[in-house]
Amino acid sequence: MMSARPAAIATLLDLPKPYLLFLGDTREPGYAKTAFGLRDWAPELCIGEFALTEDTVSTGLKRLSPAAAYAQGARAVVIGVANYGGVILPSWLDSLVEALASGLDIISGMHSPLSSVPALREAADRHGRRLIDVRKPPASIPVATGARRTGRRLLTVGTDCALGKKYTALSLTREFAARGVDAEFRATGQTGILIAGRGIPMDAVVADFEAGAAELLSPDAAADHWDIIEGQGSLFHPAFAAVSLGLLHGSQPDIVVVCHQPGRTTMSGLPDYPVPSLEDTIDMTLRLGRRTNPSIRCAGISLNTAHLDEAERRQAFDIAERSLGLPAADPMRPGAALDALVDSCLRAN
Repeated sequence: MMSARPAAIATLLDLPKPYLLFLGDTREPGYAKTAFGLRDWAPELCIGEFALTEDTVSTGLKRLSPAAAYAQGARAVVIGVANYGGVILPSWLDSLVEALASGLDIISGMHSPLSSVPALREAADRHGRRLIDVRKPPASIPVATGARRTGRRLLTVGTDCALGKKYTALSLTREFAARGVDAEFRATGQTGILIAGRGIPMDAVVADFEAGAAELLSPDAAADHWDIIEGQGSLFHPAFAAVSLGLLHGSQPDIVVVCHQPGRTTMSGLPDYPVPSLEDTIDMTLRLGRRTNPSIRCAGISLNTAHLDEAERRQAFDIAERSLGLPAADPMRPGAALDALVDSCLRAN
């Protein structure tokens, strides 16, 4: 039997469901990744979407007002935007107050606490609604020990931010389970936490406790159990490398899968910094990862090919496989390529 998880991780969050996905006035799909993640991985929880303008990005769900969504069963509006810095914009406030007045609680994964916004705090008090922040780490996270733990671990890492680490981890969890492997997705960001109902928001943890939080997230387990851990940031991103390194050291992964978007040339939000090569990413990840797991290896490459046609996709797989000698697959496209990536992950070290 797998050892019991700590209460902070094992207890499901008490979230009112189903959801109306709030998109604000966001026009960049990459900044609406929370909404897209919930649509793709928890569609049964999503009633529709709520946008401020006609040209706001869309998840393809039915556009509803808060009152209409409440009438159709929604019990919370989820802020589906993850903008730079995680801030609640003034242009959203009237609509979020409208949602509270319509009977909906608000769930947010932003860095800014909902209760820190006077208009929302006062409206929630007035209408008897809840303001729920999921980007809150558990109390009393320990400092990492570096002690080896039982069980098996896979961590997704990336050449950059926002290119598929969460989707890869979720897809691999599903593929492992389909083969009868005992596997569990471990969420490390707000979207993953909303999908799984539990986890630790790694980018909200004080830096000295990052690795300790990763140890807490994935404790001792049965020898044949896999924790598949959602990666964060990139070791090469000047702004976000710290969370990536703490997660790598604390996770002590046996396996890493490197995520990449073909054609992306500069780091997210930093056009003066080029995206590293897959070779450099693998080398850096393994060298740093060996500090806490000398047996770490790279099992393959996950390519985000949503923007490519079939010929371009096959070419991207071939280039990665020829240059690295590792399987490459798009985790959202089942088939032989994904099967080969899963085979490589499950191969004994």
